[in-house]
Amino acid sequence: MNMGGGAGVADDNTAPSAVTQFSHAVWRRYQHLLDKSTPLVLYRWIFLAAIAFIYALRVYLLQGFYIITYGLGIYILQLLIAFLSPQVDPEIQELTDGPSLPRAGPTSSAPSSAASPSLSSGEMRSLFLIR
Repeated sequence: MNMGGGAGVADDNTAPSAVTQFSHAVWRRYQHLLDKSTPLVLYRWIFLAAIAFIYALRVYLLQGFYIITYGLGIYILQLLIAFLSPQVDPEIQELTDGPSLPRAGPTSSAPSSAASPSLSSGEMRSLFLIR
């Protein structure tokens, strides 16, 4: 029962379009295949190795795609580093959670100097990976 509505509100009687039905059917089939392949760890690794071998063979035979392979390698290395790196650096956490120096108002009469910009370790790693 439609109690009225504003502009752009679809009626309950409208059927989904053919494109929507097709995309939903494709998504359901893809999700079904993912669900079936989840417990098959060994076969997934074998499939990955086969795809990587086919790609490497294609690059070798065609004598091309070096820049794409280089970029893909950097991306995979970045994912590996992100996976192996802890989200919170324990050394920095010790410094922030541990005892700190007492804070008092400025007691020296020397003019204050501007703080030098410094980069955190995460920013340094990302700059290293970019270059």
